Amino acid sequence: MIGLDDISMEAQPKTSGSGTILWLCGWGMPDTVFDRTRELLPDFHHVSVDYSDADSPEEMLLLTEIAVKNILYSNGDASRTRVVHGPLLIGGWSLGGLLALRLAIKGFADGLVLFGATARFTRSKEESDLGWADIYVRKMIAGLAQNRQDVEAKFRQLIFTEAEWEAALGISLPPIGSWTTSALIAGLQILRSEECLPQLKSITCPVFLVHGTEDRICPYGAASELMAQLPKANLLTIPASGHAPFLGREGQIANELRRWWHEQQDK
Repeated sequence: MIGLDDISMEAQPKTSGSGTILWLCGWGMPDTVFDRTRELLPDFHHVSVDYSDADSPEEMLLLTEIAVKNILYSNGDASRTRVVHGPLLIGGWSLGGLLALRLAIKGFADGLVLFGATARFTRSKEESDLGWADIYVRKMIAGLAQNRQDVEAKFRQLIFTEAEWEAALGISLPPIGSWTTSALIAGLQILRSEECLPQLKSITCPVFLVHGTEDRICPYGAASELMAQLPKANLLTIPASGHAPFLGREGQIANELRRWWHEQQDK
């Protein structure tokens, strides 16, 4: 059962001067990972979606669409007049980035902010520079039934580079265990099946990509692919960074995001 408690937002969200950002977090993560970035962007109104206890991929996808429609339209009814007059940006990290692309394809976004994102997570052996082989994701799903703590811990180990771990960036990650097992499986199933590549050119809103060159989860090649396919994309490359290029760099990211968005508004 999906209720309003699954969506962290005001009944009639107010827009700040720069607009609203809907935040979609990565696999197994609570959206508190965005807290510091949001604090540094007080000129935006911030909304988030909690899909940490979704029972299925369909419910997870539905939660994101409900959130967007509740922001944009009266009573969530897309057939009615848009009630938010400021722009809506959708910010997504990893799995959240894939969900954000999906919403943009449906025409819901005025802008996208994507961290460590990809248009297709699972790839063939020949495309190992773009993503993971499907067998690895299937092994994670099977492993969750045996020892979910171990599966999550091993995945998190891949988020940062060795240098980032040594710099204690790992302390910025929330504790393991915030998602239900069913939600973890649902998220992995979306990563296995969701395919946004064929429709990327239909996303005509501005897109701000932030990607680490040493990302071991969504390889940097995925960012280059997005840049080549999205009509209005800008890429901020973070050298020697892994899969969470915004953590530990929140000040830089907030400044770059704001500068990029103001440039879009001036065009």
